[in-house]
This record gives sequence, structure tokens and C-alpha cells, in this order.
Amino acid sequence: MSILLIPFLFIGLFILLASFFIVKQQTAAVIERFGKFQSIRHSGLQLKIPIVDRIAGKLSLKIQQLDVIVETKTKDDVFVKLKVSVQYKVIRDKVYDAFYKLDYPHDQITSYVFDVVRAEVPKMKLDDVFVKKDDIAIAVKTELNDAMMDYGYDIIKTLVTDIDPDAQVKAAMNRINASEREKVAAQYEGDAQRILIVEKAKAEAESKRLQGQGIADQRREIARGLEESVEVLNKVGINSQEASALIVVTQHYDTLQAIGGETNSNLILLPNSPQAGSNMLNDMVASFTASNQIGEAMKEAKLNKKNKTDDNQ
Repeated sequence: MSILLIPFLFIGLFILLASFFIVKQQTAAVIERFGKFQSIRHSGLQLKIPIVDRIAGKLSLKIQQLDVIVETKTKDDVFVKLKVSVQYKVIRDKVYDAFYKLDYPHDQITSYVFDVVRAEVPKMKLDDVFVKKDDIAIAVKTELNDAMMDYGYDIIKTLVTDIDPDAQVKAAMNRINASEREKVAAQYEGDAQRILIVEKAKAEAESKRLQGQGIADQRREIARGLEESVEVLNKVGINSQEASALIVVTQHYDTLQAIGGETNSNLILLPNSPQAGSNMLNDMVASFTASNQIGEAMKEAKLNKKNKTDDNQ
């Protein structure tokens, strides 16, 4: 008798175990009874009638991502591939719609992404596609939300994660960018060279100014010293012409002495005979005398011209 009960015990145990099932966290299970929707069960230990009820399917309530690659043409006739990432999830209160209204939600979302991208991108130039990629993503999200909400799907976010033009177009864009950067670099180099030239010219001008000022100060002091020397010589009966000539001769011999005192001096040939000083002194006195005579003659001529003009008036 006990042996006959063993099969019934196994059957009863099987039915008992089949009555319980577990639904994982962030998952929804759809229960059907004889092929008709019965209920939706969420996470935890659940109970169903064996043989009568069955688990028709399970849907994840987690956020999922679908990557869609769309090839389209821009306004300036450049073919470009866009990678659009759609993040979506099943709405907890609309599991029934998500399970029964759509067989292939991925295909449905992909179709809407293609439709929106191929409607928006042809309105833009290639550069605008890079700048306004967020506008494209917003347009895709808006269109998907309006369409997929009725099917129990909530579109969390859409992102344009990649924009890939044709290889030749990318090479041309890189060349343009490189040319622009080289142009800017050349402009900066030209500005730097111009600034260096200007600053160098300013430095040279300042140097020449200071050098000229130094020479003027030097000559002023020399003239003052000569004036004092001439005054001293005049006091001992030597007139100004002779005094000036004597000073020049003295400077001549001082120069010879300075040259002779330098060990690294180059060879310089100067007149240095016994008569050289006397000749130089006579020549200078004669030069000063002639210069004075010419000056007196010019003054007299100007005076005569002025008197003649006054007489004519």
C-alpha cells in the first residue's frame, strides 16, 4: 500500500513546487491562464495554479540602451554616419502594453531613430551637425517619447555619441584645420619679430642719444678746458691764436706718448721730425690768421651791402 502512494507523493510534491516561482528584482512576470492574461507579478516569491497558470514571459524594468547607426546626407552633400544611443525602460505600470502591443521594440525604436535623423540632418551643413548634435538628440527623444509612451516604454535619454564623415572629408577637414593653425602661428611669429625689431630700434636710438649726449658733454668740457688754457696763456703774453696752436701741438705730442705707451698698439705712421712741431704750429697760426682775415672780409662785405641798400632807399 505504501508503495502505491509513492507516485502520488511525487506528483503532489511536483504540483506543490510548480505552484511557486521567484521573480527577480527589477523584473516583471506576465501570468496567463489558459492563454488569457491573468496578472503581472513583481519581485519576490509568487504563487500560481499549476497547469492552469503559466509564465508567458518576463520583462526587465532596468534602464536599457540601444545603439543605432544611421547613415545620411548633410545639406552640403556630405555623407555621414551618426551613432545614436537610446536609453529606455519599461514603465512599471504599463508592463501589459509593453508585453502585448510590441513584438520587437528594438526594431520599432530603430525605425523612429532613422526617421528623425534623416529628417533633421539634411537641413544642416556638416559643421552644424557637430555643433548641433544635442538638437538632433532632443528631436529624437521627443519623437520617441510621443510614439513609445503608448507602448509602455519611457525614453530616458538619447545621445549622439559619434559623428563619422567620409574618410576623404575628414582628411580635408584636418588639412583645413592644420592650414588655419599654421596661418595663426605665422601671424604670431611675424608679430614677435616686429616687436623685436621695434624694441631693438628703440634701444639703438636710446643708445645713440646717450652716446651723442656723452660726446657733447665731453666736447663741452674739452672746450671749457681749452678756454681756461687760453686765458692762462693770454696772461703771460701769448695771443689766442698762438695759444690755440700751442695747445694743439701739446695734444699732438700727448697722443704720440699715449700710442707709444700701449704695448698692443698697431703700427701708426705720424710725422715726428724735429721740425714737425714747428711746422704744425706755423701752419695752424697761418690757418687761424687766414680764417680771421676771411671772416673780417665777409663782415666788411655784409656791412657795405647793407649801407648801399640803405642809400638806395
